[in-house]
Amino acid sequence: MEKLSVTIITLNEERNIRDALESLTWADEIIIVDSGSSDKTISICKEYTEKIFYNPWPGINTQKAFAKKLVTYNWILNIDADEKVSPELAAEIQSILGQGGHYDGYFIPRKVYYLGRWIEHSGWYPDYKLRFFRTEKGRWNGVDPHDEVVVDGKIGYLKGNIYHFTYENIEDHVKTMNNLTSVAAKEYTKRGKRDGLLSLMVRPPLTFLKKYILKQGFRDGLPGFIIAISSAYYVFLKYAKLWELINIIDYQGAKKGIKKR
Repeated sequence: MEKLSVTIITLNEERNIRDALESLTWADEIIIVDSGSSDKTISICKEYTEKIFYNPWPGINTQKAFAKKLVTYNWILNIDADEKVSPELAAEIQSILGQGGHYDGYFIPRKVYYLGRWIEHSGWYPDYKLRFFRTEKGRWNGVDPHDEVVVDGKIGYLKGNIYHFTYENIEDHVKTMNNLTSVAAKEYTKRGKRDGLLSLMVRPPLTFLKKYILKQGFRDGLPGFIIAISSAYYVFLKYAKLWELINIIDYQGAKKGIKKR
């Protein structure tokens, strides 16, 4: 039977990390890479694994790549600190480890709990993520703030869910969007992306229509409507911040340049 290494990156995740680790007690190895938690995250992790490492935050893809370098075994399962592995998924993975997989990596459906219910539509489910893969075949290759694994080989799909407890409430959702859109806009500028008024005007309403109509967000009740609106707002913020970074060069300098009256 082949063995499994699990990788998790953390920063002040005391609210979530125990549930994540409890769903992984069957794994052969758990690797934690922390970027400077000041809460009880580390003490909780020590109850489940001795393999806890510190690395200053370099970005999500680089941090997950750092964790990958620390694993011992030839299969990796990566989850985030606010996620849990379902019993069905655990059984599927253990079966593959026992019988030998026909693929080099597997997409896993991710199911989100949001505003008191499991989201079944809205483009949030099934939110397939390639998180289980042969160590020597996979590499992190996403664009921050979104992580992505690329596997050099054949890809399969699993049925069991990763459960994602992503936002505690709407306030938490808005704070996260503000942070992620700042990261995304900076990444766009690094890559030379230049989008202007057209993207600001067109992309947000198209995102709403995609989430609410095409992805049937209306079937998720009021949370589905909130998801569609917030997704459109995310896109608006991202491109507004991109425009700001390109065009508004020196805010403090402009203030100093104003003559006193």
